[in-house]
Order: sequence, then C-alpha cells, then structure tokens
Amino acid sequence: MMPILYFTAVAAILFVALRMTCGACVMGGPAGAGRVRLPIVPLGWALSLFLALTYVVCVVFDLIFPGYAMYEVWSGLLPGFVWLTPVGFIIGLVESFLYGWYAALIFGGLFNAISSRGAEA
Repeated sequence: MMPILYFTAVAAILFVALRMTCGACVMGGPAGAGRVRLPIVPLGWALSLFLALTYVVCVVFDLIFPGYAMYEVWSGLLPGFVWLTPVGFIIGLVESFLYGWYAALIFGGLFNAISSRGAEA
C-alpha cells in the first residue's frame, strides 16, 4: 500500500509543479503557432487500458504456459500482488491501470511543458 501512496504523491507533486510553471499547456490544450501538444486525458485512458489489457493477457499466458510464467517478476513491480488469488488479480489489474495514468500525467505533462517552452524560444 505504501508504494501506491508514494507514486500517487510524486505524481501529484510533479503535476502541480508543472501546472504552476506552465499553466494550461500541461493538459494539452489547443495547439497553436507550431506547437504540438498531447491531450493528457485520452493519453491516460489509452495507456491505462493498454497496461490493464496487457496484464490480463499475461495472466492468461501464465496460466496456459506455466513454464514461461512471469508472475514472480510482477510481485516486485505490483505491491500486494499474490499469484492465483482473486484479490491479487484485482490488485494487479488496478495497479496496472494506475501506472498508465501515472505515466500519462508525468510524460504528457513534461512533454507539453517542454514543447511549449521550445515554441516560445
């Protein structure tokens, strides 16, 4: 539970810092004057659904081919994940989904802030 709170706090602090320094450009508003912006909300949904679907496919793959299973790696990447338990599956699915939003907020916000700074120069 602690790593989830840590990542949430770091994402919130970085996102607030980007909003304070760059303003609305962080959310990927309308582009203008040669600026390219990533819309954060669609990026967040796309990355989150991609990671959640990939997690489900990997679980199915591990059940079909146990000799090539990766579930031991997941326990380090997904805190609270326990193999072959309903609660462990749900925790892994939720954390995979949240990692997508984390990546979208950080990467998208940084990209929009940097691209808006480059267009001003």
